[in-house]
Amino acid sequence: MNKSIVPDDKNWTWVLDRACPDCGFSAGTFDVANTGAAVRKIALRWAAVLNRADVARRPNATTWSPLEYGCHVRDVFRIFDRRLQLMLEQVDPQFENWDQDKTAVDDDYPSQSASVVVGELSSAAKLLADRFDSIVGDQWARRGFRSDGSVFTVRTIAQYLLHDPVHHLWDVGAPVPKY
Repeated sequence: MNKSIVPDDKNWTWVLDRACPDCGFSAGTFDVANTGAAVRKIALRWAAVLNRADVARRPNATTWSPLEYGCHVRDVFRIFDRRLQLMLEQVDPQFENWDQDKTAVDDDYPSQSASVVVGELSSAAKLLADRFDSIVGDQWARRGFRSDGSVFTVRTIAQYLLHDPVHHLWDVGAPVPKY
């Protein structure tokens, strides 16, 4: 693992209870009926970030570049689409653990092509947004369990998910959507 990047081992579930003091996103008050539209809007903002001339430049040795954050957001969309699918198809599924820092190293985020990542992020966002758009009624209350025991409903996983790509827009100095 790249020793200059400190792995993020925080439990970010607190964002469901209060607004993030950094990016300002208030996950717990987000109207989940708008999740599909929000994911699409966020993907457009990430496309603009990934088209920056300095996309591969790290601001310092301990912070990911916009490209690395874009790779992460693409993978977040993919992971959460799989988790959402499990929640909709199974009763009380347990999610496989995902080590985002290991993925960044194993997939060599810094060496990926920004133009490829834009397409992959857009495709992943479309799949995820479409899946959220298909949710009706009682499906919002279906549950899933993270490997650490955290319990999510489809509603709270939508809220939790959205904080991540919004926060990373803030991390790279891009305009953060308001909801």
